[in-house]
Amino acid sequence: MDYAEQKRCQELAKSSSFYRRIYSEVEEIGWEHLVRFGEDLRLLSFRVMDKKGRVHILQITLDGTYPSHPPSVSADVPYLFNMKWSINSRLKDVVQQFQKHLEKLQDFWNLMDDIDHSLLVSDLRYPQRALSHRQLNISNDCNFVLSIDANDPTSLPDCRFLGSDSEAERLRTMWRRNCKNWMRDKPFSENLAQVLDIQLHGPSSIQKTDPQTECGICYAQYLPIDDELGAKSGSGTDCTCENNSCSRAFHSVCLEDWLRSITTTRQSFDVLFGNCPYCSDPIALKINTRK
Repeated sequence: MDYAEQKRCQELAKSSSFYRRIYSEVEEIGWEHLVRFGEDLRLLSFRVMDKKGRVHILQITLDGTYPSHPPSVSADVPYLFNMKWSINSRLKDVVQQFQKHLEKLQDFWNLMDDIDHSLLVSDLRYPQRALSHRQLNISNDCNFVLSIDANDPTSLPDCRFLGSDSEAERLRTMWRRNCKNWMRDKPFSENLAQVLDIQLHGPSSIQKTDPQTECGICYAQYLPIDDELGAKSGSGTDCTCENNSCSRAFHSVCLEDWLRSITTTRQSFDVLFGNCPYCSDPIALKINTRK
């Protein structure tokens, strides 16, 4: 959230006790985490990072009874948490509950990421975090769809085969015969290959490079809302953190917005000096002064 937006929100806070309350509660969370807010401050979207560095957008909607009644929330997750709310609760409590919910889903997302990076998955351009299924390519004759239990990701998944009748029936028979051999402590791809008794294909070279085009800040293709950030996803990332253990890619416009929202960022002529949002290593960004 840039300074101009924060200033606009501050002006709203002067007009009523409701706006003053929301302004103070956003300050408790931190303006750097606020992605978007509605004109009346009843719609707020926060950027939340999990332990693996995945970025999630939590959208909070308030009604006229707030804080007497809890806000409603939405996010790109397989299922939402049961919110605990009292008259003394604040927006930071919602964000904290969401963070705890993300912790419960780490094993699920670790597995889904492993599938995406090690197997030949169909159409990985927009792998939404809420999706618990993947379609895998076996051959020209057959594909199959796996449905993973988000609460128990290492358990035997549901499986549905698509393709020629003969090949699909052969694989169904193999699945029914060998599914009892599924072992939770084995790698997912090894389990799958053993149960189906087939050689699984790895990802194509195009798929391997797809994750590198995701912007680590806006994460536009995963946003559950349609705003100006979404428009940035149409262009590729054009700058990268120089820390080899990080190497996060960003849209320069997103990185500039991020750096300007941090009070420790300094500017010298047309260069912004700050820290990477992920690894905190120093990062410098040359900005376009003609825009």
